[in-house]
Amino acid sequence: MATKANNKRATKKKSTTKYIFVVGGVMSGVGKGVASSSIATLLESRGHNVTAMKIDPYINVDAGTMNPTEHGEVFVLKDGLETDQDMGNYERFLNKDLPAINYMTTGSVYQSVIRKERNLEYKGKNVEVVPDIPLEVIRRIKAAGENADADIVQVEVGGTVGEYQNVLFLEAIRMMKTEEPDNVAVVMVSYLPVPGSIGEMKTKPTQTAVRMLNSAGVFADMIVCRSKISVDQKRKEKIAKFCNVKVENVISAPDVDSIYDIPLHYEKDGLSEGLLKTLGLSTRKVADLKNWKRFVKSSKNEGDTVKIAVVGKYFNSGDFVLSDVYISILEAIKFSAYKLRLNPEIDYLSAEDFADKKNLRKLNQYDGVLVPGGFGTTGIEGKLNVIEYVRKKRIPYFGICYGMQLAVLEYAKNVAKIKNASTEEIDPKADHLVIGVMDEQKEKIAKGDMGGTMRLGQYEAKLKKGSVAAKAYKAQSIVERHRHRYEVNPEYINRLTDKGLVFSGTSPDGMLMEIAELPQEDHPFFVGVQFHPELQARPLDPHPLFTAFIKAAYESD
Repeated sequence: MATKANNKRATKKKSTTKYIFVVGGVMSGVGKGVASSSIATLLESRGHNVTAMKIDPYINVDAGTMNPTEHGEVFVLKDGLETDQDMGNYERFLNKDLPAINYMTTGSVYQSVIRKERNLEYKGKNVEVVPDIPLEVIRRIKAAGENADADIVQVEVGGTVGEYQNVLFLEAIRMMKTEEPDNVAVVMVSYLPVPGSIGEMKTKPTQTAVRMLNSAGVFADMIVCRSKISVDQKRKEKIAKFCNVKVENVISAPDVDSIYDIPLHYEKDGLSEGLLKTLGLSTRKVADLKNWKRFVKSSKNEGDTVKIAVVGKYFNSGDFVLSDVYISILEAIKFSAYKLRLNPEIDYLSAEDFADKKNLRKLNQYDGVLVPGGFGTTGIEGKLNVIEYVRKKRIPYFGICYGMQLAVLEYAKNVAKIKNASTEEIDPKADHLVIGVMDEQKEKIAKGDMGGTMRLGQYEAKLKKGSVAAKAYKAQSIVERHRHRYEVNPEYINRLTDKGLVFSGTSPDGMLMEIAELPQEDHPFFVGVQFHPELQARPLDPHPLFTAFIKAAYESD
């Protein structure tokens, strides 16, 4: 016979999932992704299971084919989907892995609807942009919530409300709000300029953006006001009056020293309290931000400085430097430095500048040098010169993906003396292709099948006992995320290892070289990895390889 307690459990309904949509007003690039990440972090800190999603208004099916200098870093999820860099922010702030269902583009939504139509899943009815595209968006949002068993699904809509590309996503919000008015909240992140010639914070652009949102049948419950300085009470009241929100739901979001300060600022201004009330959720539990505060405090330490040079190819865009191209790497460096109570000083150096060997002496001022991933031939000569220089000068070196392949190529050329050694990506007709295209990729390249077809996502690797890598991980088996088409050619492994290069990480079957390094008696830290460890570095859980690199950089002469 069932007990009274069992009967009670059996009849208890599963709590209703809540949905928060974050949209942009006035202008893009003011931190909507970080705002979304911060909101999710605060709601998690109050005891709710939160999952975060991103909608990108691009026809691209995923972010893999987008130019990094235009769109920023491509962030690869554990199951292999190439996504927008905001997915990386969500994972870092929430300290959890997110699945592919949590990311969508206009292209992927249309692709799904067309595939269903071809498969007769609409049973012969007319398939129309409205309502079928918004309904597919809603289906994906609800599927993400079910997959995560989430109390709250947070959805960031890319771009701004005034853009034509966002109309269908706003329609999806309208439809959900109409169907579940008590379960949907809308947050607008808007910018309040302070024109220098006027010297006064202006609210009119935000009022205009809110009216544009309203014209789509969507109404903001909360407005996060981005600006150089804090929003005063008078402006809050003005925005509340003209934008139909409660004054306590107008949140000040001034510029701060670090993005990791943002959750604390939001909480101080009552953001999580206001959102929970809007969604009809209890506000009794106080946000538990102890670990986050401890991390933020460590990021402000006044310890010794460690100087790191990141030598890449995607930094320059006209007169501007775009650090977002390598944002996960830059953040991973910071997390490990903070863990070691060090102050990281990171410089972004263009690989093309080092084609002239006279410039290599600039590297002497750095404690460590990192060469990140990339594609194509641009800057290759400079990168090879940098790698040779830091190897000979015993400057700690960390190569990631292409940075590992080029480290192996440099060693083949200058130590193993393999004449005319090259990589198939640079010169497919070279005599000795030390780096070659993966067998599984050859047919895809021949067909021009390039989107979403690299070796992508999470794979296991085995580590060599006693190696630099094994000591850093404190493990013999690891799982890391990949994004590449090329690999070390097995035909040259023996020639390279005979000359002292150590392949300390391999695929479980021993066929793919995952990590190359030099013994510590030969170099304080010279490690290249085929995967992307930066994708798993978190503020509260720094990546062990980055920590080992920063430690070696600080301690080396």
